[in-house]
Amino acid sequence: MLRIRYEVNGGPEVLFAEDVTVPGPGHGEVLVRTEAVGVTLPTVRKVREGTGPMPFGGEVAGRVAAVGEGVTAFAVGDRVTGLCFADAYAEFAVLNTAMTSPIPDGASAVEAVALVRSGLVARGAYEAARVEPGESVLVTAAASAVGTLALQFAKAGGAGRVVAAVSSAGKADFVRALGADEVVLYEDAKWGAPYDVILDGVGGDLLGPAVRALATGGRLVAFGSGGGTVEAYELLVRGASVIGFQMRAIATGKPELYDRWRRELWELRDAGTLRTAVHEEIPLAEAARAHALIEQRRNLGKVVLVP
Repeated sequence: MLRIRYEVNGGPEVLFAEDVTVPGPGHGEVLVRTEAVGVTLPTVRKVREGTGPMPFGGEVAGRVAAVGEGVTAFAVGDRVTGLCFADAYAEFAVLNTAMTSPIPDGASAVEAVALVRSGLVARGAYEAARVEPGESVLVTAAASAVGTLALQFAKAGGAGRVVAAVSSAGKADFVRALGADEVVLYEDAKWGAPYDVILDGVGGDLLGPAVRALATGGRLVAFGSGGGTVEAYELLVRGASVIGFQMRAIATGKPELYDRWRRELWELRDAGTLRTAVHEEIPLAEAARAHALIEQRRNLGKVVLVP
Protein backbone atom coordinates (compact mmCIF):
# COMPACT_ATOMS: atom_id res chain seq x y z
CA MET A 1 0.00 0.00 0.00
CA LEU A 2 1.01 3.63 -0.42
CA ARG A 3 2.02 5.45 2.76
CA ILE A 4 3.33 8.98 3.37
CA ARG A 5 5.95 9.68 6.02
CA TYR A 6 9.05 11.77 6.78
CA GLU A 7 12.46 11.15 8.35
CA VAL A 8 13.56 14.68 9.27
CA ASN A 9 11.63 17.73 10.38
CA GLY A 10 11.06 20.50 7.89
CA GLY A 11 8.63 21.88 5.37
CA PRO A 12 6.33 20.00 3.01
CA GLU A 13 9.32 18.96 0.92
CA VAL A 14 10.40 16.40 3.57
CA LEU A 15 7.33 14.22 2.96
CA PHE A 16 7.77 11.20 0.74
CA ALA A 17 5.71 8.21 -0.42
CA GLU A 18 6.68 4.58 0.06
CA ASP A 19 5.17 1.17 -0.65
CA VAL A 20 4.67 -0.93 2.51
CA THR A 21 2.78 -4.02 3.63
CA VAL A 22 -0.87 -3.59 4.60
CA PRO A 23 -1.13 -3.78 8.43
CA GLY A 24 -3.47 -6.12 10.27
CA PRO A 25 -5.96 -5.07 12.96
CA GLY A 26 -5.25 -6.04 16.55
CA HIS A 27 -7.66 -6.77 19.37
CA GLY A 28 -10.50 -4.22 19.38
CA GLU A 29 -9.36 -2.69 16.09
CA VAL A 30 -10.60 -2.48 12.50
CA LEU A 31 -8.61 -2.14 9.30
CA VAL A 32 -10.08 0.53 7.01
CA ARG A 33 -9.45 0.98 3.32
CA THR A 34 -9.25 4.76 3.37
CA GLU A 35 -11.28 6.94 1.02
CA ALA A 36 -10.53 10.26 2.73
CA VAL A 37 -7.85 11.49 5.15
CA GLY A 38 -8.02 14.83 6.92
CA VAL A 39 -5.05 17.19 7.06
CA THR A 40 -4.81 19.38 10.16
CA LEU A 41 -2.69 22.32 11.30
CA PRO A 42 -1.34 20.41 14.35
CA THR A 43 -0.01 17.67 12.05
CA VAL A 44 1.56 20.21 9.71
CA ARG A 45 3.21 21.90 12.70
CA LYS A 46 4.62 18.59 13.99
CA VAL A 47 6.36 18.02 10.68
CA ARG A 48 7.79 21.54 10.62
CA GLU A 49 8.57 22.11 14.30
CA GLY A 50 8.67 18.71 16.01
CA THR A 51 11.65 17.13 17.74
CA GLY A 52 11.80 14.18 15.35
CA PRO A 53 9.71 12.05 13.00
CA MET A 54 6.35 10.99 14.39
CA PRO A 55 3.62 8.76 12.93
CA PHE A 56 0.92 10.64 11.07
CA GLY A 57 -2.21 10.53 13.21
CA GLY A 58 -5.46 11.99 11.98
CA GLU A 59 -9.03 11.44 10.93
CA VAL A 60 -9.82 8.93 8.22
CA ALA A 61 -12.94 7.55 6.55
CA GLY A 62 -13.57 4.55 4.33
CA ARG A 63 -14.75 0.93 4.40
CA VAL A 64 -13.84 -1.75 6.91
CA ALA A 65 -11.54 -4.26 5.21
CA ALA A 66 -10.91 -6.52 8.22
CA VAL A 67 -11.83 -6.71 11.90
CA GLY A 68 -9.65 -7.71 14.82
CA GLU A 69 -10.36 -10.08 17.66
CA GLY A 70 -13.20 -9.05 19.94
CA VAL A 71 -14.79 -6.62 17.48
CA THR A 72 -18.58 -6.96 17.28
CA ALA A 73 -19.74 -3.40 16.56
CA PHE A 74 -18.40 -3.34 12.98
CA ALA A 75 -18.20 -5.78 10.08
CA VAL A 76 -16.29 -5.97 6.81
CA GLY A 77 -17.85 -3.56 4.31
CA ASP A 78 -19.17 -1.06 6.89
CA ARG A 79 -18.56 2.60 6.09
CA VAL A 80 -16.84 4.26 9.04
CA THR A 81 -14.87 7.28 10.13
CA GLY A 82 -12.54 7.66 13.07
CA LEU A 83 -9.29 8.84 14.54
CA CYS A 84 -6.11 6.97 13.63
CA PHE A 85 -3.11 7.41 15.92
CA ALA A 86 -0.45 6.17 13.50
CA ASP A 87 -0.05 6.00 9.73
CA ALA A 88 -3.24 7.85 8.85
CA TYR A 89 -1.67 9.05 5.58
CA ALA A 90 -2.04 5.67 3.91
CA GLU A 91 -4.30 3.57 1.71
CA PHE A 92 -5.18 1.42 4.73
CA ALA A 93 -5.42 2.56 8.35
CA VAL A 94 -5.98 0.78 11.67
CA LEU A 95 -8.58 2.30 14.00
CA ASN A 96 -9.50 1.48 17.59
CA THR A 97 -13.24 0.84 17.67
CA ALA A 98 -13.65 3.28 20.59
CA MET A 99 -12.62 6.06 18.19
CA THR A 100 -14.68 4.78 15.26
CA SER A 101 -18.25 5.55 14.24
CA PRO A 102 -20.51 4.69 11.28
CA ILE A 103 -21.04 7.02 8.34
CA PRO A 104 -24.78 7.42 7.70
CA ASP A 105 -26.34 6.66 4.34
CA GLY A 106 -26.18 9.59 1.95
CA ALA A 107 -22.95 11.01 3.36
CA SER A 108 -19.58 10.70 1.65
CA ALA A 109 -16.25 9.77 3.21
CA VAL A 110 -14.95 13.27 2.47
CA GLU A 111 -17.90 14.85 4.26
CA ALA A 112 -17.39 12.54 7.25
CA VAL A 113 -13.76 13.63 7.57
CA ALA A 114 -14.78 17.28 7.29
CA LEU A 115 -17.57 17.00 9.86
CA VAL A 116 -16.87 14.57 12.67
CA ARG A 117 -13.47 15.32 14.18
CA SER A 118 -13.56 19.05 13.42
CA GLY A 119 -17.17 19.24 14.58
CA LEU A 120 -16.37 17.52 17.86
CA VAL A 121 -13.57 19.99 18.57
CA ALA A 122 -15.76 22.97 17.61
CA ARG A 123 -18.65 21.69 19.74
CA GLY A 124 -16.40 20.95 22.69
CA ALA A 125 -14.68 24.34 22.60
CA TYR A 126 -18.03 26.10 22.35
CA GLU A 127 -19.45 24.11 25.27
CA ALA A 128 -16.34 24.81 27.38
CA ALA A 129 -16.90 28.56 26.93
CA ARG A 130 -20.42 28.37 28.44
CA VAL A 131 -21.74 30.97 26.03
CA GLU A 132 -24.85 32.81 27.23
CA PRO A 133 -27.54 33.99 24.77
CA GLY A 134 -26.69 37.42 23.43
CA GLU A 135 -22.98 37.28 24.25
CA SER A 136 -20.35 38.23 21.67
CA VAL A 137 -18.12 35.47 20.28
CA LEU A 138 -14.88 35.78 18.30
CA VAL A 139 -13.49 32.75 16.46
CA THR A 140 -9.85 32.73 15.34
CA ALA A 141 -8.75 30.58 12.39
CA ALA A 142 -12.34 31.06 11.34
CA ALA A 143 -11.74 29.79 7.80
CA SER A 144 -10.29 26.49 9.04
CA ALA A 145 -12.28 23.25 9.24
CA VAL A 146 -12.86 23.67 12.99
CA GLY A 147 -13.35 27.44 12.72
CA THR A 148 -16.10 27.19 10.11
CA LEU A 149 -18.07 24.84 12.34
CA ALA A 150 -17.39 26.89 15.49
CA LEU A 151 -18.91 29.92 13.75
CA GLN A 152 -22.02 27.91 13.02
CA PHE A 153 -22.29 26.59 16.58
CA ALA A 154 -22.06 30.16 17.90
CA LYS A 155 -24.71 31.38 15.48
CA ALA A 156 -27.08 28.51 16.19
CA GLY A 157 -26.49 28.85 19.94
CA GLY A 158 -27.87 32.36 20.09
CA ALA A 159 -24.71 34.45 20.33
CA GLY A 160 -25.52 38.12 19.88
CA ARG A 161 -22.49 38.94 17.76
CA VAL A 162 -20.34 36.39 15.94
CA VAL A 163 -17.02 37.68 14.61
CA ALA A 164 -14.52 35.80 12.45
CA ALA A 165 -10.79 36.51 12.77
CA VAL A 166 -8.82 35.54 9.66
CA SER A 167 -5.39 36.04 8.13
CA SER A 168 -6.46 37.86 4.97
CA ALA A 169 -9.32 39.95 3.60
CA GLY A 170 -9.80 37.41 0.82
CA LYS A 171 -11.46 35.07 3.32
CA ALA A 172 -14.11 37.57 4.43
CA ASP A 173 -16.93 36.58 2.08
CA PHE A 174 -16.33 32.90 2.81
CA VAL A 175 -16.72 33.22 6.60
CA ARG A 176 -19.65 35.63 6.31
CA ALA A 177 -21.48 33.01 4.26
CA LEU A 178 -21.05 30.62 7.20
CA GLY A 179 -22.61 32.97 9.74
CA ALA A 180 -20.05 35.60 10.74
CA ASP A 181 -21.65 38.98 11.43
CA GLU A 182 -18.30 40.74 11.16
CA VAL A 183 -14.77 39.93 10.04
CA VAL A 184 -11.47 41.16 11.50
CA LEU A 185 -7.89 40.56 10.40
CA TYR A 186 -5.13 39.39 12.73
CA GLU A 187 -3.20 42.54 11.84
CA ASP A 188 -6.02 44.83 13.04
CA ALA A 189 -5.15 46.80 16.13
CA LYS A 190 -7.91 45.72 18.53
CA TRP A 191 -9.90 43.08 16.64
CA GLY A 192 -13.13 44.97 17.24
CA ALA A 193 -12.89 44.17 20.96
CA PRO A 194 -14.17 43.56 23.56
CA TYR A 195 -15.63 40.03 23.38
CA ASP A 196 -17.36 37.90 25.98
CA VAL A 197 -15.96 34.71 24.45
CA ILE A 198 -13.00 33.93 22.19
CA LEU A 199 -12.55 30.48 20.66
CA ASP A 200 -8.86 30.32 19.73
CA GLY A 201 -7.48 27.64 17.47
CA VAL A 202 -4.24 29.46 16.63
CA GLY A 203 -2.33 30.34 19.81
CA GLY A 204 1.31 31.36 19.54
CA ASP A 205 1.82 35.06 18.87
CA LEU A 206 -1.94 35.58 18.55
CA LEU A 207 -2.69 34.46 22.09
CA GLY A 208 -1.65 37.79 23.62
CA PRO A 209 -3.86 39.96 21.38
CA ALA A 210 -6.71 37.51 21.92
CA VAL A 211 -6.52 37.82 25.72
CA ARG A 212 -6.39 41.61 25.44
CA ALA A 213 -9.56 41.50 23.34
CA LEU A 214 -11.58 39.89 26.16
CA ALA A 215 -14.32 41.83 27.88
CA THR A 216 -14.64 42.02 31.66
CA GLY A 217 -15.45 38.51 32.82
CA GLY A 218 -14.63 37.14 29.36
CA ARG A 219 -13.54 33.57 28.61
CA LEU A 220 -10.97 32.41 26.09
CA VAL A 221 -10.97 28.74 25.11
CA ALA A 222 -7.62 27.61 23.70
CA PHE A 223 -7.98 24.44 21.65
CA GLY A 224 -5.15 24.73 19.11
CA SER A 225 -1.61 23.39 19.17
CA GLY A 226 0.19 26.72 18.86
CA GLY A 227 0.98 27.21 22.54
CA GLY A 228 1.70 30.75 23.64
CA THR A 229 2.11 32.75 26.85
CA VAL A 230 -0.65 34.44 28.84
CA GLU A 231 0.16 37.44 31.03
CA ALA A 232 -1.59 36.93 34.36
CA TYR A 233 -2.05 40.70 34.74
CA GLU A 234 -4.14 40.81 31.54
CA LEU A 235 -6.54 38.31 33.08
CA LEU A 236 -6.51 40.08 36.44
CA VAL A 237 -7.57 43.48 35.15
CA ARG A 238 -10.42 41.93 33.16
CA GLY A 239 -11.54 39.31 35.63
CA ALA A 240 -11.17 37.02 32.63
CA SER A 241 -10.20 33.37 32.29
CA VAL A 242 -8.42 31.08 29.84
CA ILE A 243 -9.71 27.54 29.44
CA GLY A 244 -7.78 24.77 27.74
CA PHE A 245 -9.75 22.23 25.74
CA GLN A 246 -8.62 18.94 24.19
CA MET A 247 -11.00 16.49 22.53
CA ARG A 248 -9.02 13.46 23.70
CA ALA A 249 -10.04 14.22 27.30
CA ILE A 250 -13.70 13.86 26.32
CA ALA A 251 -13.14 10.76 24.18
CA THR A 252 -11.29 8.89 26.93
CA GLY A 253 -12.90 10.38 30.04
CA LYS A 254 -16.51 10.81 28.93
CA PRO A 255 -17.18 8.26 26.17
CA GLU A 256 -20.97 8.52 26.46
CA LEU A 257 -20.85 12.28 25.90
CA TYR A 258 -18.41 11.76 23.03
CA ASP A 259 -20.81 9.33 21.35
CA ARG A 260 -23.78 11.63 21.88
CA TRP A 261 -21.96 14.57 20.33
CA ARG A 262 -21.01 12.45 17.31
CA ARG A 263 -24.63 11.48 16.72
CA GLU A 264 -25.81 15.06 17.17
CA LEU A 265 -23.33 16.32 14.55
CA TRP A 266 -25.06 14.26 11.87
CA GLU A 267 -28.48 15.37 13.13
CA LEU A 268 -27.44 19.02 12.90
CA ARG A 269 -26.04 18.38 9.42
CA ASP A 270 -29.32 16.75 8.33
CA ALA A 271 -31.28 19.69 9.75
CA GLY A 272 -29.15 22.17 7.79
CA THR A 273 -27.76 23.76 10.97
CA LEU A 274 -24.19 22.68 10.17
CA ARG A 275 -22.54 22.82 6.77
CA THR A 276 -19.13 21.38 6.04
CA ALA A 277 -16.65 23.27 3.89
CA VAL A 278 -14.03 21.36 1.90
CA HIS A 279 -11.31 23.45 0.30
CA GLU A 280 -9.84 20.74 -1.91
CA GLU A 281 -9.53 16.99 -2.34
CA ILE A 282 -5.87 16.23 -3.03
CA PRO A 283 -4.37 12.87 -4.07
CA LEU A 284 -2.64 11.09 -1.21
CA ALA A 285 0.64 11.03 -3.12
CA GLU A 286 0.55 14.85 -3.19
CA ALA A 287 0.41 15.25 0.60
CA ALA A 288 3.24 17.79 0.42
CA ARG A 289 0.98 20.11 -1.58
CA ALA A 290 -1.72 19.80 1.08
CA HIS A 291 0.75 20.72 3.84
CA ALA A 292 2.00 23.72 1.86
CA LEU A 293 -1.55 24.95 1.36
CA ILE A 294 -2.22 24.91 5.12
CA GLU A 295 1.15 26.41 6.04
CA GLN A 296 0.44 29.31 3.69
CA ARG A 297 -3.00 29.81 5.29
CA ARG A 298 -4.69 29.56 1.91
CA ASN A 299 -7.34 26.99 2.77
CA LEU A 300 -11.02 27.82 3.09
CA GLY A 301 -12.33 24.85 5.04
CA LYS A 302 -11.03 21.30 5.21
CA VAL A 303 -8.14 19.95 3.18
CA VAL A 304 -8.65 16.25 2.42
CA LEU A 305 -6.26 13.65 1.02
CA VAL A 306 -7.89 11.06 -1.25
CA PRO A 307 -6.07 7.77 -1.89
